[in-house]
Amino acid sequence: MDISNISHADRSEVLVQALPYIQRYNGKTVVIKYGGNAMINEQLRDAVMTDIVLLRSVGVNVVLVHGGGPEISEMLAKIGKESRFVGGLRYTDEETIDVVQMVLAGKVNKHLVQLLIRHGGKAVGLCGLDGNMLVAKKHEAKEDIGFVGDITKVNTEIIDNCIKDGFIPVISTVAGGENGEVYNVNADTAAASIAAELHAEKLLLMTDISGLLRDKDDDSTLIQEVRVSEIPSLKAQGIISGGMIPKIDCCVEAVRRGVSRTNIIDGRIPHSILIELFTNAGIGTMFLA
Repeated sequence: MDISNISHADRSEVLVQALPYIQRYNGKTVVIKYGGNAMINEQLRDAVMTDIVLLRSVGVNVVLVHGGGPEISEMLAKIGKESRFVGGLRYTDEETIDVVQMVLAGKVNKHLVQLLIRHGGKAVGLCGLDGNMLVAKKHEAKEDIGFVGDITKVNTEIIDNCIKDGFIPVISTVAGGENGEVYNVNADTAAASIAAELHAEKLLLMTDISGLLRDKDDDSTLIQEVRVSEIPSLKAQGIISGGMIPKIDCCVEAVRRGVSRTNIIDGRIPHSILIELFTNAGIGTMFLA
């Protein structure tokens, strides 16, 4: 980004506006669920990595939780296996869970660690199996969808140790079962559970939309702030519907379990993380108690 045309006064105003937020989040934990177009587009990906390293540099404890749906689908296609979804969740048989584990905990996770290091950060790659971090049970649905899990327990010891040693934990969302099973877990759900157990100050869900809209086809109808008590009414009105329901349910769960604020932010906008955390206006939709 070319900043040569920005006046000295405007530059100083940005820094002055950011200062109280830097002080507020210093020493606090922010969990970021990373996915969507921001993972695929190279320019956006670089902006996210830069934001995360900057946050860590000013004393914010960042935990990055990621998905990798497109990469999983691509690998399945390479081995001649069709991706199938039931109620928005990937059907995960024995062959598919092996691919999920390989792609998420291997390729995608380690690539993100490399990117953060390349941008000057200290990062370590983890998956839910490490240190028994994420424990899950089989997801119950009308139709059996295989090795898809719901989190029953989060053990934060390994995350806490990484943060204490100055690392950015990068977590892929495969979880272990009580009897040695491996489960594919929704990344939004995992991020909410991790944020709650870490007593995080903030949970950010990066998406490919502006936030919660009164009219889903009109970005100007963005609802900037929602209280948990308003959610049932918004669902009844049809404002919260379809694919937004599980995302917002994750936000509600996190807030009810002690996370101060959760946000759905537009990952298509470069540096949306910094805009949300360090500016007065913020970005996207905030959910609070």
